[in-house]
Amino acid sequence: MSTTDATTTVPAGTTGAPLPVAPAPGRAGPSVLARLLRVRPLVAVASVLAVALLWEAYKLLGPDDGWSVGETRLLPRTTDLAMPHTWEMVARLAEPVSGATGAEPLWLAVLRAGGLSLGVAAAGWGIGVLVGALLAVVMQRFGVVERAVLPLVILSQTVPLIALAPLVRSWGAQLELGTFEWQPWMSVAVIASYLAFFPVAVGMLRGLQSPDTIHVELLRAYGVGWGTTLVRLRLPASVPHLLPALRLAAANAVVGTIVAEVATGMPGGLGRMILEFANFAASDPPKPWAPIFGAVALGLLAAGLVALLGHGLRRYRRVEVAQ
Repeated sequence: MSTTDATTTVPAGTTGAPLPVAPAPGRAGPSVLARLLRVRPLVAVASVLAVALLWEAYKLLGPDDGWSVGETRLLPRTTDLAMPHTWEMVARLAEPVSGATGAEPLWLAVLRAGGLSLGVAAAGWGIGVLVGALLAVVMQRFGVVERAVLPLVILSQTVPLIALAPLVRSWGAQLELGTFEWQPWMSVAVIASYLAFFPVAVGMLRGLQSPDTIHVELLRAYGVGWGTTLVRLRLPASVPHLLPALRLAAANAVVGTIVAEVATGMPGGLGRMILEFANFAASDPPKPWAPIFGAVALGLLAAGLVALLGHGLRRYRRVEVAQ
């Protein structure tokens, strides 16, 4: 029997697992770099370090006044006022927020503000996912609704949040439902859901329409109704499309929350902190970067938490489709 490919065969009639297969002669296994690139936390840390090195390299080599073409500035200034060193920004997180006696560390203030923003973003994400999923189901069920609503869904994302936020806050303040009182954070959550529902609606619609025609016709031939087909076939088939849409919706909800906090003036969140700390750019250049770091970490955390849903749905994740 030939063994030119270094394969291991099990004689007929024997039982048990096959023996390990040795690599073919002259064919090396994965390199160390390839194995490291498969470890996502290491890749994430390496990406952060790469950005920091790029920042410091430009600060070292770039001109103080930046690079401009005519009156258009293409690259920023490299002065300590415009671009503090990365280690200065990190060290500033351990210092007090202000010079007042008993002031809390800056990182703690950012963490507290991030917790508030995360809660509002989670509420906006939940509303957006619910609205987007319902729209996707209705559009899949009725073709005329898809042709009428889908262009409006896409067009809705062209409306700037900075213009929408005051309207939502004004409409919410005018609601009168017994003893119910509209809170400022509710306006922020609605605005966050406005960004979150779009990827869910589009991604889930693609997933609901992804089953092969032969599978749909087979269920129809057995007399299976639309509802059972939705639960047994279309929803499981939509999972690979839906999971990346949910992560994108989480990131969009964080962005919408921070922008809405700035536009509506809601206190306590990262958006308001970014606006307030911008006033210290001249006297304390590293300080305004702290809430920005917090916003970046908040977006990554939100996307990571949503990614955990994929573990519960791993039986349906044969192929995950990028949006």
